[in-house]
Amino acid sequence: NLFPTDVPQPVLTVSPSWTSPGDSVTLTCSVEPPSAGWRFFWYQAVPELSLNYTYELLAGNTTGTEQDSYILHGQTHTAGYVCRAGRGDPVFYTLYSDVKFLWSGGVNPAASLTVSPHRLQHFSTESLSLSCEGNSTEWRVMKADESGFMSSCSYWGQMTGSTCNTTRASSGVYWCESATQSSNAANITTHNPEEAASSSVFLLLLVVGLVSGVLLIILLLLILCCYRKSKASSLSRSQRTNQ
Repeated sequence: NLFPTDVPQPVLTVSPSWTSPGDSVTLTCSVEPPSAGWRFFWYQAVPELSLNYTYELLAGNTTGTEQDSYILHGQTHTAGYVCRAGRGDPVFYTLYSDVKFLWSGGVNPAASLTVSPHRLQHFSTESLSLSCEGNSTEWRVMKADESGFMSSCSYWGQMTGSTCNTTRASSGVYWCESATQSSNAANITTHNPEEAASSSVFLLLLVVGLVSGVLLIILLLLILCCYRKSKASSLSRSQRTNQ
């Protein structure tokens, strides 16, 4: 018999992870160690306001697929997906994979995220305001950091109504969720002000060095030109004198 710790957890990958409306997307479910006999089941992760997700089987997928990949056609909006595998009779199921998101920056009339200040690059000391709008009265703002860890606004900011405010911007992908909708996603990157200042100083020194180098080359060329003219003039006078 298998103990819970012996139950494998598959790994889901989404490719590409960022899409334009209408793109096809491939979901791939991997079980380790790989072995024959698995059938794979595919789910969409539906947000719950309790900060969890429920999993709904994708259409036409009640018996699973023999292939470890599944293609989504005509994907238009940000959405989360999950997979698991099963085999045998009665069926032994793996655990569910972690939720993996397919990001879309496209406009979704039913749900939208607005970032203020309205740009994608910020200093880490800046405040951010992230507002949700659409066909829902209850929203949560989510973030996936650079390692893929997902958290809601309550962990790193303050949610007031449909707006999340944070005093320190951090890099990650942000989006809005309700019980029925997911908004467009915003990939925000942050920079340390000290690093930015150091980069600016380095860039300034580089520009000054390049300009100085060009001026020095021009000066040397002028000196060389004047020297040649002077030498030619002296040679001409010497020849007239000899004559």
